[in-house]
Amino acid sequence: MTATLSAPESVEETPLPPAPEVRSSPLRTFGSVLWRDLFVMAREPFDFLAQSIVQPFFMLFIFGMVLAEVGFTGDNFAAILLPGIIALNALLGGVYATSLPLVFDLAITREIEDRLMAPLPIWAVALEKILFGGLRGTLAALVMVPFGFLLFPGVSWPVEGLAPAFGVLFAGAVAGAAIGLAIGTSVAPKRIEIMFAVLLTPIAFTGSTQYPWHSIADLEWFQWVSAANPLTYVSEGMRAVLVPDVTSIALWIDLSVLGGCCLLFAVIGVVGFLRRARD
Repeated sequence: MTATLSAPESVEETPLPPAPEVRSSPLRTFGSVLWRDLFVMAREPFDFLAQSIVQPFFMLFIFGMVLAEVGFTGDNFAAILLPGIIALNALLGGVYATSLPLVFDLAITREIEDRLMAPLPIWAVALEKILFGGLRGTLAALVMVPFGFLLFPGVSWPVEGLAPAFGVLFAGAVAGAAIGLAIGTSVAPKRIEIMFAVLLTPIAFTGSTQYPWHSIADLEWFQWVSAANPLTYVSEGMRAVLVPDVTSIALWIDLSVLGGCCLLFAVIGVVGFLRRARD
């Protein structure tokens, strides 16, 4: 009797279910990109503090203390100066946070290409730059507050004005970041230093940081120059809520102008960013 061996019946393999597709929502991606920028900033605290403190500290020291000691300024000048210098830090902090990195990322290092590969619309990458610049500018302004009170212990602010002042600072910093985006997408690297000298220095000294806007009514032409400067509305907005005894531009006007600046320069900056990103 001969035994026959038969081949084992083939076992039909059961197909594995497809792996779930991991999708990241645009909002989550936006938050991740923003968090990365904040994390990088936190890893370089010395650079951030040096950029945020040194120049405004010496402006407060010279204008607020030295000139007061020799009798060139009034008794309440420190109360007027401190909100203006903090406003200056907010707006210029936003400008620097977006303009300089973009100039180098778009033209030299090309690091911006990593951001453009994220599952985000290109315009959203530009808006993330503005939001990051606004947060950095606001933080740069806030770190100056304790130094200001250290130099001017006699200055006091009403508690009810602190929350509105924070809102003014954030609006000013976002406006500065939008301006920085417009600069960073339109200026060549070799001309960025000239642009800062030509543009930012006049902004710093015509933005009502060292004087209330209404106090220069006799210099009508200069008052109009100051009125054309977005920084004026950050400085005046800060004084409107923190130094109510000084006549200032109404807070609603300050916020309206800053909102218009944010919109205008954001549109200019995003259009420039789209053009440069596609080159």
